[in-house]
Formats: sequence, structure tokens, C-alpha cells
Amino acid sequence: MGVIPISDWQLALAAGLILLAGTISVLMKVGLLKNLLWGGLRVFVQLFVMGYALKYIFLWDNPWVNLGLLVFMAGFATWMAFRRVKTAPERHYGLTFLSISSASFLVSAIVCGLLIQGKPFYTARVVIPITGMIIGNSLTAVSLALDRLYGEVRSNAGKIEMLLALGATRWEAARDAVREALRAGMTPIINSMMVVGLVFLPGMMVGQLLAGADPTTAIRYQIVVMLMIAAATALSSLLLVGLTYRRLFTAADALKPVFRESQLSPKNSKQR
Repeated sequence: MGVIPISDWQLALAAGLILLAGTISVLMKVGLLKNLLWGGLRVFVQLFVMGYALKYIFLWDNPWVNLGLLVFMAGFATWMAFRRVKTAPERHYGLTFLSISSASFLVSAIVCGLLIQGKPFYTARVVIPITGMIIGNSLTAVSLALDRLYGEVRSNAGKIEMLLALGATRWEAARDAVREALRAGMTPIINSMMVVGLVFLPGMMVGQLLAGADPTTAIRYQIVVMLMIAAATALSSLLLVGLTYRRLFTAADALKPVFRESQLSPKNSKQR
């Protein structure tokens, strides 16, 4: 059957679905019209720009250009991760970039080199889409994990300080917060793994089916994708939370003031 083309009027019809959702939002006074329109516009612009850029990148297929694009994607994901974390008192961009990039590049190298076996494995048509999927899901995982980590430490500052006063180490004091953060980061991919194939068919599988691939071949690729995303999100969350929780404390092993202050009531904060 081959690839099914999408015409301009079909794209316009797809945009009409966003307008329909926005109209319903206005009628119900939910206030999502602006976000829906802005998100839809960004989808069109960003994907068209990337699509035309990839045409030339695939033709050039220079390994250094490929690496540069992947580093840019990891850097942008790092910035977006902190935009999503509204409760972050400190922004450890270096640690976040290290966690996302190292986990994503490691898993991508294994998948592209050993599983898909592109010729060579770093060819642009293989490594960029695969690593892009991994980075995108790692972004979601680390932002959720960071948000939960900061939230848990803030809400349990008194308990953490009590444990420190009784001689607990940083890890012993923050262990429960770390566990909750890791659970939060892994929840989306775990939920997806539980219902994949039964409730929804993921994007790669749908794309291959629309292109005429045999369903049994498509499911093999989708299994690889789901497992690689699970591995990458787990590694990136573990790395980031493991490196970040130690920086929530001072050199004297006390919780930093920014977290202790969250325990004060507004009245007490004014008196202070």
C-alpha cells in the first residue's frame, strides 16, 4: 500500500478538530481555547520546520551534524523540564542535561546498534527519530520526578529535619521523598505498558501499519520502542533524582532554608 499522503485540505480539517475542542472549551467556560490554539500552532510550525530540516539532514547524513542536533534536542528538553516544574527552588540544568542526555544516548546506541542495526547504526534516518522519542519521554519523566521530589521535601521538611537531628544521613532523611519522586516519573510509561495493544495502539505501530507493514513486524518494533522508553525514563529519573537530592541539603547536612521556610504559615512568615 505504501505511505498514505496527507493533503493540505486534510491538514486543515485536522486543525478544525482543535477549533472544535476550543469552541467546546469556550461554551463550557473552561478557559483552554488560548492554550489549544497556541499548542496547535506550535505543532504545525515546529513539525514543519523539523520535517524540512530532516530532508537535508538525511541527505547529508553527517555523524557530527546528527550528534549536534541530538545535543540540541537534549538541551531544549532540559529547559522545558524546568519550565514544567513550577516548584523548583533551584534549577540544576547541568545535572538535568547530564541525566537526560546520558540515559537517552546510551539506550539509543544499544537500540540502533544492536537491535535495529542500521548501516551504519548512527545513520540520521535511524538515530534521530529513535533518540528523539527517547528524549521526549525522558523529559516528561524527569519533570514529574523533580516536581514530586521538591513537593515531597517541602511538605515533609519537619520530618526530614527531625531525622537529621537524630543522626540520619541525607539519604535516610530523604529516602521517602526520593522513592515518591521516582514513582511519579515512571508512572506514565508504566501505565502505557499496562494497556498497550488492548486500549491503544502507539504511534510507531500505527505509522507502520498505515505504511503497509505486516502487523507482526509492526508489533516487534513497537515492543522495542516501549521497552527502550521504559529503560531510558527509568535511567534518567534515577540519575537526576539521585544526583539532585543531595543538593537539597547544606554542607553541614541540614535542609536548605528554602524548604524549611515552606513550613511557616503566612502569619509567621510576616512576623519573621
